[in-house]
Amino acid sequence: YGGGGSIGGAVASEFAREGAHVFLAGRTRESLETVANTIKADGGAAEVAVFDALDEHAVDEHAQTVVSQAGSIDVSFNLITRGDVQGIPLIQMTTDDLLRAVVDGLRSNFITARAAARRMVEQGSGVILALDSGSANGSPMMGSTGPADAATDTFIRNLAAEVGPQGVRVVGIWTAGLPETFSREKLATVDSKFQDEAAFQGLIESLDQMRITRRSPRLGEVAATAAFLASEKAGAITGTFVNVTSGMFPS
Repeated sequence: YGGGGSIGGAVASEFAREGAHVFLAGRTRESLETVANTIKADGGAAEVAVFDALDEHAVDEHAQTVVSQAGSIDVSFNLITRGDVQGIPLIQMTTDDLLRAVVDGLRSNFITARAAARRMVEQGSGVILALDSGSANGSPMMGSTGPADAATDTFIRNLAAEVGPQGVRVVGIWTAGLPETFSREKLATVDSKFQDEAAFQGLIESLDQMRITRRSPRLGEVAATAAFLASEKAGAITGTFVNVTSGMFPS
């Protein structure tokens, strides 16, 4: 879900290189088709479905379609945008701006994970993945992102505890500030100050210095981590979030 985005597309392509039959879902056909065509050009298998991951009926219907076509759902990954608002002190935020990312993020992760988990429990196997920034760990000026991440973190950990005995793993990834995914236009939808070119460039230049490694994570590293977590090599990992922030904060 969100397979046409920067991170979603990179993860989908990595899964395909590892031999997965990828089912890309999202709201924008053009971006999904771009990722699917790239996967197919590299010899992989990819299907596209256009719907909103906040729509319970559409998600359940698509999950059944995947099972009918592929025989199972082995991995489910939610990477949709939530409408986060950042860069505003919490005491100056509107209620709607605070709650939008919390509600949409939790609703979407719940709907998609539930659809997959019901089928994975029947199979006795499967991996559900989620991704957020890790901003629940005390990140000032992150606005709605911190509470939204906290809701996702708690949901993922609790779901893992419930479905683990049936052979289903539930794992999350923390990552934030991937320069390869940035554009001034995209950042401005989250924080209006990035409409200014100088502010945008200043953010890019400062990101490396915020890390323990003095190096921001790369898109390929996040995708490779997702593929590892979905694989049998990570069979002992569940109910937790893997920190792929280059040490932006401890976990």
